[in-house]
Amino acid sequence: MRVFINGESKEISGTPSLAELINQLDLPATRIAIELNREVVRRNDWSSTILQDDDRIEIVHFVGGGRGGD
Repeated sequence: MRVFINGESKEISGTPSLAELINQLDLPATRIAIELNREVVRRNDWSSTILQDDDRIEIVHFVGGGRGGD
């Protein structure tokens, strides 16, 4: 099956859930947000959201830091 992750085509096997895809990609689930076909998917729904051919997935990583108080 082919999906698009952050605009790049990727072949994946089977029909994984979003949670399984995150595990396959070795991403830190606590520090990301996911949009599937332009809809934000809540973390609680990742394991029940099954991917389909040509799905478009956007994964955003949260990064800490920034400038300290002045």
